This record gives sequence, structure tokens and C-alpha cells, in this order.
Amino acid sequence: MTAVRPLPVATLHGQHVRLEPLTLEHVPGLVAAATGGPRDSYAYTWVPADTEDATRYVEAALAEQAAGRALPFATIYVQAAMVVGSTRFGTAEHWAWPTGSPYRRPEGLPDVVEIGWTWLAAHAQRTPINTEAKLLMLGHAFETWRVHRVTLKTDVRNVGSQRAIERLGARKDGVLRAHMPAYDGAIRDTVFYSILAPEWPEIKARLSALL
Repeated sequence: MTAVRPLPVATLHGQHVRLEPLTLEHVPGLVAAATGGPRDSYAYTWVPADTEDATRYVEAALAEQAAGRALPFATIYVQAAMVVGSTRFGTAEHWAWPTGSPYRRPEGLPDVVEIGWTWLAAHAQRTPINTEAKLLMLGHAFETWRVHRVTLKTDVRNVGSQRAIERLGARKDGVLRAHMPAYDGAIRDTVFYSILAPEWPEIKARLSALL
């Protein structure tokens, strides 16, 4: 691995959703989104429950960003101009390529990246928001950063998340057993999925058609 710097910051614009780089100014909106409806869909991920929790959430995400590993976003529903959740690029990897390699990336751009840490307000779930957000992020990863792979993963118990990832067209790579501590204190088995650069055009067409 080569020395890295923070990922280039960007705002991603769609018809239904805008993804803004996450800041502490989004804390009130995050709290409103996270507490304005049922929280039963948050069993497997950290979704802030109050202002103090949301502040810690944003500070942890920004620390990952400063380390060059992540680019977190606030998810904005365009029509209502309101925060409805959060998502991010994470686990960015910068590979060391020999000089002259056709796979070598421009300075500061990742070779592979993960999309995840996604949650939405209860009223924003099962809407076009998540589909368009994924379309925007995958497009940015493959067309602007030109990554070789995008990873997506979820708790093996989270069947709904697995179905959502599979609807994107991602390929299941397998299950890593006893991968990490789970949000609820269990030892988590994690299902890994991936999308490769050559697969992106077909997946882009499918997601665009869904919208």
C-alpha cells in the first residue's frame, strides 16, 4: 500500500436525492431522520438516537475520512430539502503499482472501495431514494474514480439488506465467518458482494431502468 490522502470530496446530484459530504451541520437533520419513525429496521447498523449519539457518529465518520479510508455523505431528499439518512464510501484501498502499469491510479484515487454504512429514515425506505443513491455512488466510483471493484457487505442475518444488494446486480462472493463484532454485541458472519468495472455498464442500465 502506498501513502494515502483523503478521498476527493464531491456532492452527487440526482433527481430524487442529493448526497452531500457529511459535516457536523447535518447532526440535527440526522437526529430527525433517525427518530421520526419506527427504528425496527436498524437492528444491524449504528443509527444515531439523539444529538450526542449523532455527533459521535459524524465525528467517527470524519475521522475515517481524514485517514483517507472513507467519504461519508448525508442523504438529502431533494423534493423536501431534508436529511433522510446517511451513506458512505469506505474501506478505500490504494494499491502500489509499478511505474508504467496500465492499472496504476492517478494520485489520490482508490483502486477499490466499499459502499455501505447506509441507513434511511423510515418514511424514505422502499422509495427511489436508495436506488438512485446507489446509482450515483456506483457511477462516481466507476466513472470518475475508475475503481476496479466496489464491495458491498452485510450481516448474514440481515436478509433484507442481502436482497437489496442482490437487486443492484452485485455478485455474492461468499460469507466470512466470525468476521467482526456485530452492532448488537454478537460475533458477526458477513456476506460479501462485489461489482467489477466491466460489469458496471449492464448494472447501470438496470438501475436506470428501475428509476
